[in-house]
Amino acid sequence: MTPWITIIGIGDDGLSGLAPAARALIQSAEFLVGGDRHQAMVAETGAERLTWVGGLATAMDAMAAWRGRRVVVLATGDPMWYGAGANLTRRFDAAEITVVPAPGAFSLAAARMLWPLADVDLLTIHGRPIETLVLALAPSARWLVLSRDGESPAEVARLLTAHGYGPSVMTVLEHLGAPRERRIDGIAETWNHGRCADLNTLAIDCRPGPRARVLPRVPGLPDDAFESDGQLTKREVRAATIAALRPLPGQVLWDVGAGSGSIAIEWLRALPRSRWAGQAEARAVAIERNADRCAMISRNALALGVPQLAVVQGDAKQTMATLEARPNTVFVGGGVGEPELLTACWDALKRGGRLVANAVTMEGEAALFAFRGMHGGDLTRIAISRAEPVGGLTGFKPLMPVTQYIGDKS
Repeated sequence: MTPWITIIGIGDDGLSGLAPAARALIQSAEFLVGGDRHQAMVAETGAERLTWVGGLATAMDAMAAWRGRRVVVLATGDPMWYGAGANLTRRFDAAEITVVPAPGAFSLAAARMLWPLADVDLLTIHGRPIETLVLALAPSARWLVLSRDGESPAEVARLLTAHGYGPSVMTVLEHLGAPRERRIDGIAETWNHGRCADLNTLAIDCRPGPRARVLPRVPGLPDDAFESDGQLTKREVRAATIAALRPLPGQVLWDVGAGSGSIAIEWLRALPRSRWAGQAEARAVAIERNADRCAMISRNALALGVPQLAVVQGDAKQTMATLEARPNTVFVGGGVGEPELLTACWDALKRGGRLVANAVTMEGEAALFAFRGMHGGDLTRIAISRAEPVGGLTGFKPLMPVTQYIGDKS
């Protein structure tokens, strides 16, 4: 098939920054798609025009009606970095599309900051919750962040400060590549600049203050990193459970009887950040019948950088029947002994999926033994002891042993 969609990246310097061939493609387009800012850069050509006002899905439906004609899509910078190109390639075949990139905001910002792109976290809060940045917090980390609008720098400064990274050095780069390009420097905890230009990119050198809590991406966060009413899988068992669940990009996890949400949250945190919202996006659903715990799970997800966690309140078996995406992995942490719950989870699993369940009661253990007898799998006893004061001395006090079932559905 001959490509009929051409996606052309445009910098803030407009058409003057394009090669003659790219300008010729725009002039010859029969259908011109792009935002108001980009459309205003192009003089009247006789092409029919469409903006993104009706939403991306509506625009792509309209483009499909022009299949085989000369369709040009105007995008910002490199269209394959969180841009129109990344979205359109999920709808249209690769043989239908040609991409003509321009230097993107990340490349331009790295050039201004003299930061090697390979050593930088490339992030965006454009169309995404600002809390996603929490996952990237680490001493000496460097971020380049695509802003949502002119208020984004102040919002990011407040987030950094709230998490103990107030000393972080912030640079706002406005209108990169244009004659009106401007740079604003400051410190997160003393950031007092007014609204910036809506078209801006943030460069942040993360520096923890004395109150910063440094949390790793590997499973096994401290128990007190989570808000909890006591329904919490303890740190050591949680690390073993995440390892058993084997987080992979593109998969779907159901956390059944989620309690504080710690398993679903750490499962998401263990995944590569670059796959957060792409074609291989992983998804996790926390299922919990208690409304107060559902609210707590949501707060934990925001505080620990995974706001994409879906929280569903309701009875586990009834709720699972309403969920659209079937899971690759299911964790059962609460209600293991409920009749038919394990069977319902097993039936919901995709072929090749994995069920992991933890039990601390004899009734729960009995359910796991019976289930293993029907479906096979492995059982492991996890026993943890922690050193605690015993009078004026110190001794090991055991936590309740956990029996863990792991089964793979062939």
